[in-house]
Amino acid sequence: MSEAPKSEAAESEAPESTAPAARKAKRPLWIAVVGLLLGAVALWGSSQLVWFAEFRDGGVRGTVVYTEIGSTRAIALIPLALLALAGTAGLIATGGWPRRVLGVVLAVAGAAAVWIGVADGPFTGFADGLPVAQMLGARGLAILGGILVAAGGLAAIKGAGRMPRLGAKYSAPGTKKRAAKDPETELWEALSEGEDPTATR
Repeated sequence: MSEAPKSEAAESEAPESTAPAARKAKRPLWIAVVGLLLGAVALWGSSQLVWFAEFRDGGVRGTVVYTEIGSTRAIALIPLALLALAGTAGLIATGGWPRRVLGVVLAVAGAAAVWIGVADGPFTGFADGLPVAQMLGARGLAILGGILVAAGGLAAIKGAGRMPRLGAKYSAPGTKKRAAKDPETELWEALSEGEDPTATR
């Protein structure tokens, strides 16, 4: 008779003991998700800023400043931003090797964004009167966004097996144990097996 209270106490403590572990397992996942979201925002923001500017002859208007924003000059920025957003959903919903594959894709996409930011034109030697701050800021955002996306992909590769999936229920084992210990369930099981349920109570 003394064993029943102990087992019930152990079962009641099990969900409480798994809660910190569940929160710890979720933390890397949400760090990666936030990194991907911020990376996507940075890439999209970079695509809306001026990437290229030069003085051109405007005919009767004289010399004018010709500009191209990122979505025109570096057309891969918006697709990479959309890929990062889609990767966020995929990272949450998948697990195991599909998550690792997704992580590789995101890491490559992030590296590509960094390369675009570094390789597109010089960082010095601009003529006076050009929007230098905006051009440098646009490339800086692309590099930052690429780093964040790549970091999210690497985190997905490293923690693919440990990160929980969407809808994972850590309390399920405890719920099953409580259901198995339900008195009415035990009573009907004992009767169906031809046993005397009062013998163990």
